[in-house]
Amino acid sequence: MAGLTLSRRHLMAGGLSIGGLSMAGLTACSPSSDGKAIDLKDLTLRVGTYRGQINAVFKAAGLADTPYKVAYSEFAGGNLIVEAINARAIDLGSMSEIPPIFAAGQPTLMKVVAVQKADVTSQLVLVPKGSPIQSVAQLKGKRIGYVRATTSQYILLRLLQEIGASLDDIKPVALSPQDGLAAFERGELDAWIIYGVQGFLARSRGARVLTTGLGRLSGNYVYSALSESLDDPIRLAAIGDYLQRAQKAWKWKDANPDAWADIIAKATGAPREAFLLTHRERDRAAEILPVDDEAIASEQAVADAFASAGVIPAKVDVRPLWDKRLNSFL
Repeated sequence: MAGLTLSRRHLMAGGLSIGGLSMAGLTACSPSSDGKAIDLKDLTLRVGTYRGQINAVFKAAGLADTPYKVAYSEFAGGNLIVEAINARAIDLGSMSEIPPIFAAGQPTLMKVVAVQKADVTSQLVLVPKGSPIQSVAQLKGKRIGYVRATTSQYILLRLLQEIGASLDDIKPVALSPQDGLAAFERGELDAWIIYGVQGFLARSRGARVLTTGLGRLSGNYVYSALSESLDDPIRLAAIGDYLQRAQKAWKWKDANPDAWADIIAKATGAPREAFLLTHRERDRAAEILPVDDEAIASEQAVADAFASAGVIPAKVDVRPLWDKRLNSFL
């Protein structure tokens, strides 16, 4: 396939399946249906990510040589990435399966295009150093911080179910990850449900893990894309190529944990030992997979749980959010 030049007309007409192509099969300059050249060097793929995400290792893994430009925007949570997609500010972004639920049943420009199976042990329920809290049951009546419309909020619901409690039995405090870290370190929270860099930082400063997302989360995270970007065959192919690179980057990370920890520690400011600890504690290696009915059903179950708890106003059907056009890349 190397060196093959394709036109938009051929791609759209089905002369070749767009999903079966990687960017290795597209030259840096492909003609459009009107015969004018489309220089992939002029295409910028806008990707929403988090500080210290897998794209940070692309260069070390030999995956940074994209024939298109990549512009990264960093966000504090997947809920904000959903907003950015709906604002047409980015083409692609990663998140848990939770944020798309809040876009279901209403007008949205977002489509879920890939599933990332990954560990849930880094989704943490933290208590301060020296806290007397030793069990989930002791969270009743306590100030519990969480991040709205994310895995953090879903873990909170699951914890309450486990102890036969409701939101009325605790003092829930919705905070951004950054504000949550500050509140936690000021002693304003009795427990904090968090993920990512802020969780690593709190843990490295003495916070104790009460429990994790293991047994409470499915381990499904997703990539979502701007629907208008999927309708452009060349941009669709670039998104597919990017996801293939992310697949390889996760494999590189799992085979090179020390090098990965060095890179992510430098990118985030968190201690490398914190990342090595999460690598050792992970319940599974990460991999990016095609959309399937099992993943859709998993998100539907979470949506139903949110509806039952009154977090969203009514039951929603998540299936229209999902799009399988990138499956054959994966």
